Parts: sequence; structure tokens; C-alpha cells
Amino acid sequence: MADRITKAEYFKLETPNRPGEGARVLKVLRDAKVNLVAFTGFPKGRKAQMDFVPTNAAAFQKAMKKAGFRVSGKKTAFLIQGGDRVGAIHRVMEKLGIAGINATAVDAVTDGKGHYGAILWVKPAEVRMAAKVLGVS
Repeated sequence: MADRITKAEYFKLETPNRPGEGARVLKVLRDAKVNLVAFTGFPKGRKAQMDFVPTNAAAFQKAMKKAGFRVSGKKTAFLIQGGDRVGAIHRVMEKLGIAGINATAVDAVTDGKGHYGAILWVKPAEVRMAAKVLGVS
């Protein structure tokens, strides 16, 4: 299976870094039937940052606004999917490195059944060049 790389819109939310915050936010999306392609959360200073890649950006924004959450405007990340193999993400990272593009962050996982997926972030000013290097239109 060849890797498939696509651009995806994501949104950022900062919340207090305390137990239950992730569940509280994700419940809003579940109740509004908003599907996520990717989600990641991590500490950021004394707060927590959550990044969401919804399948329907408008529905996501509507649900979050209705619940009183202030999310960042749309930003771009790259979604990568392919057949799991040793060094699967290496080729993507190597292409970026050769082009002088620094990955801001990358999260990759396998499903344990022969497939992997990843989400990759670069600086906004480097999205266009990264897309070209990765063969994404």
C-alpha cells in the first residue's frame, strides 16, 4: 500500500490542564455528532493544548461555539496513511529535511493490522513548500 498524504484543516483549543478537560470537550463533539479524523492533546505551560482535525469544519466550529469554546482559526496539517513497515515515516521526514523544512511536530501510530497513520505539522509559512515536497496538491 502506497502512502497517501493529504492536507487537512485543524483547529487549536487551549484549556486548563486538569483531569477531565479532554473528556468535557470531546463530549461536546460527540453529542453534536462531529467526527474527528485526528485529535491530539498535550501540556502547554500551565494549560493544555488540544488539536482537532474534524471531517466537517463547519459543524465542528458550530458545536464548539455553541458550547462556549474559543478555538483558533483554521490551520493546515498533513495527514499520512499507509501500509505499516519498518521506517514508514522516515521517507516523509527525510524529504522534508532535504528541503530544509523543519517538522513542528509529528504523531504516528499503527493499528496493529498492517496500517499506520500520522499527523504532521510544519510552520504556516512552510505549508506550501512542504506540500510541494510531499507531492500534495
